[in-house]
Amino acid sequence: MAKFWALMLFILVANNGFTQTLRGFSLPDIKNLTVNFDEVKGEKITVIDFWATWCKPCMKAIPKLSQLSSKYRSKGVQFIGINGDGPRNMAKVGPLVRALQIDYTILLDPDLTLMQDLNISTFPTLLILNQEHKIIWRHEGFVEGDERLIEEAILNSL
Repeated sequence: MAKFWALMLFILVANNGFTQTLRGFSLPDIKNLTVNFDEVKGEKITVIDFWATWCKPCMKAIPKLSQLSSKYRSKGVQFIGINGDGPRNMAKVGPLVRALQIDYTILLDPDLTLMQDLNISTFPTLLILNQEHKIIWRHEGFVEGDERLIEEAILNSL
């Protein structure tokens, strides 16, 4: 029995040790207006997608994420796209957002400051955060079928 409780304590400490919390941040949107995370976060969970215009897997993921955003918005789930294009490609972001008819908030991180803070080095990277801003799920890359994994993670987080 002592081994059981020791194992449970280890799991509890290990899980808390690896949980990352997103600190508040502000970034410009595609209209160059500063947006604070607290203004756009979800009521229950927040899904953040880090993407770039030149990233082919990102272009495959975004339409699927838009569908999931529409499906779960009424359940307290908010999607936020954070674009990591540099200054040279920034002019492409707005037209691409309109062309893809992205209906969730898009913020710009051209210096990749937020990505670096979160140790993100891959496009796309998707995070799911709970109400306390703790990252409870992380997924890198995108291939067909990953949208089912993302939806399952959303459902498990609600």
